[in-house]
Amino acid sequence: VCTSCFEKCTYCFANVKDDLRNWTEVLSATVKALKAGQLVAVPTDTIYGLACVAQDSAAVRRVYDLKGRNGDKPLAICVGEIQDIYRYCTVSVKEELLRDLLPGPVTLVLERSSALNGDLNPFTKLIGVRIPDHPFMRRLCQMCGEPLALTSANVSTQTSTVAANEFEDLWPSLAVVVDGGPIGDESRLGSTVVDLSVCGKYRIIRPGCALSATVQVLEGKYGLLEDPVN
Repeated sequence: VCTSCFEKCTYCFANVKDDLRNWTEVLSATVKALKAGQLVAVPTDTIYGLACVAQDSAAVRRVYDLKGRNGDKPLAICVGEIQDIYRYCTVSVKEELLRDLLPGPVTLVLERSSALNGDLNPFTKLIGVRIPDHPFMRRLCQMCGEPLALTSANVSTQTSTVAANEFEDLWPSLAVVVDGGPIGDESRLGSTVVDLSVCGKYRIIRPGCALSATVQVLEGKYGLLEDPVN
């Protein structure tokens, strides 16, 4: 517990980012909070995020309330392993394509499966799924054993955040704030969001921070065609 820089509810691992063994306490506290239906703030490979258990409808509603987010705007889910995607999504691309893009700063939009909470984005049959290239986030998802709903750690009218102190106004509403230090990429663009729900085609929903590399994989290696009006 970091009592020198934040409040007692805030956990800091800024100096142990490369050693999972030193994250045991932080991971355990974060998992406990998530399992209890609470909201947490976490670092990812792009920006800081707000997370809750995706299967917990009440927690999902609290995310929308905290951010002041339009109820028609979907939340993505975050999982720890490629195989988890097949449980919560219907995948129409090769597994090699998934592994070429994930873990990484990309959100893949696929058809959702019946295993996913029906109260999460009930207005669409699609779901965005991420595996951030961040060891803490991957381990957190693995320990939770279920998908996390993930969105940017900011009020909807404000910019994305790349340091924990940039969303101090949200701290009182969060059970745990994990400070992973400044995010390396300060573009604040977030992940590249690409719709892969139509076989053989792709549609860029948000360019994000990895557009060029993502398109190169989709077109250059797998021959997918762009479908701008999917």
